[in-house]
Amino acid sequence: MEVILIRHTPVDVAPGTCYGQTDVPLKPTFEAEAAVTKAALEAYEPFDHVFTSPLSRCIRLADFCGYPDAERDRRLMEINFGEWEMKRFDDITDNRLHEYYNDFINTSPTGGESFMAVYARVKEFLEELRGKGWQRVAIFSHGGVLLSASIYMGLADFNRPFDHLTPHGGILCIEL
Repeated sequence: MEVILIRHTPVDVAPGTCYGQTDVPLKPTFEAEAAVTKAALEAYEPFDHVFTSPLSRCIRLADFCGYPDAERDRRLMEINFGEWEMKRFDDITDNRLHEYYNDFINTSPTGGESFMAVYARVKEFLEELRGKGWQRVAIFSHGGVLLSASIYMGLADFNRPFDHLTPHGGILCIEL
């Protein structure tokens, strides 16, 4: 099964802000950026099924690309930063921040989830997807989800996952 993962376009949030699962706005340049993504996505169409994260930044891109009825799945949401949501990393006074910087793969932000937890739910989703009889599926999601899918497929590893971060509005194609 061919799985086409699409990362949402840039958000209108100050750099360095933990916005994870917060429903934040997209940049005012959304339509121009989304048009580029939509044009690139046409090379992969048609899809047997389309999924999206339930966060508006992904739903909006799915809708723009012609998939207003994309199935929402919470496992496709970005990392949950818990109490750190909408705080700038530089402004976080939580002592756990140092632990997180030393091992963000296994350390959870206070009240949130670790990258390993994100990976586990993405892995569960992809393994469930394998059991479907579809040939080609599209998924509108987030950077952390696309990184997790890359690691799951052996295209990246936990040591340097951000070396393989798909850009905003970018597309990652994997074969399940």
